[in-house]
Amino acid sequence: MIGDRIASLVDACEPDIVAFTRDLVAIPSENPPGIHYQRCAALLIARLDALGMRPRRLGECVIASVGTGPPVLRFHGHYDVVPHSVDGQFEPRIEGANLFGRGSSDMKGGLAAMIYAAHAVERSGQAGDLRIELVLVPDEETGGARGTAEPERAGFLDAPCDGMITAEPTSGVVWNASRGAITVRVTVQGRPAHVGLSCQGVNAFERMLTVARAVENLQHQIEGRETAYRITPRAARRSILMMGGECRGGSNFNVVPGSCSFTVDRRINPEEDLAEEKARLLEVFDTLRQQGIELEIELLQEGNRSATAEEHPLSRSLRDAVETVTGTPPEFELCPGLLECRFYSAKGIPALAYGPGLLAV
Repeated sequence: MIGDRIASLVDACEPDIVAFTRDLVAIPSENPPGIHYQRCAALLIARLDALGMRPRRLGECVIASVGTGPPVLRFHGHYDVVPHSVDGQFEPRIEGANLFGRGSSDMKGGLAAMIYAAHAVERSGQAGDLRIELVLVPDEETGGARGTAEPERAGFLDAPCDGMITAEPTSGVVWNASRGAITVRVTVQGRPAHVGLSCQGVNAFERMLTVARAVENLQHQIEGRETAYRITPRAARRSILMMGGECRGGSNFNVVPGSCSFTVDRRINPEEDLAEEKARLLEVFDTLRQQGIELEIELLQEGNRSATAEEHPLSRSLRDAVETVTGTPPEFELCPGLLECRFYSAKGIPALAYGPGLLAV
């Protein structure tokens, strides 16, 4: 069978897959701030070229393919990682059956899996006229301005494509939907003064509390909504507005704070409309300005939600493939965060996430 042939080819490549993943993990492509992208891209290009996948650069993104097609299946993934939390995380090590290191799950292990899956399909000689395209990007962790937005601007994502899969660490489930996001930083202005002359100042912290209470009113309305998509625990189905992920302000304990800021992270469920929810949030700040509160809004992140039906042919094919390999069909769930599937869903292309690693780590 074609599946057995591909599986045996993957097994034969296991030492190369592990070594390649270790090389990727050893590059500290942390984002923020977005560093060592060139090193990662160069390593990916070298390996893709060695495997005969015709790689090319598009900005800091790497594009490659095998086969002819159509049909076209696109493997999409990112090579940036969140910043390290302890020393030594960019010194990959193997313990038992596991590879440890920053990005081994999210998602450099997934990149290696996609690359060698495409390689095995091509080497099997039994893929017919299927074309597999690889889109490997940076900057996913902070919205994709230097990443997926680049091939989108170039029109690459408008090329015919029958489906997209990204190998994010999904803990054994398939993510067939994801939330959208609107993230802003609110900076409230006051006027500094010494505490002994606080009557001459305007306390930005106190103004910020007024702003936060107004946002909290919106939060109570939002959290009354639930998505129909499966996600555990049940409380995770609620639509989300979180304040204060980042807070800044003041200069000293004895000075009236001249400015204070805090972030608002609004995560929309697949059933909600991004434009409508963005307008509702910004309306709160406009109303406060009209009341005399001086404030500025900085947009940190904006991304739409995505959704692909469980009964779509791509979903069924992935479910059947997972069951063939593992013996158990996977559950379909809503990703709790933002996925680059959104770039494809916006163009009517079915998009799913399924990959190695545990979301918990």
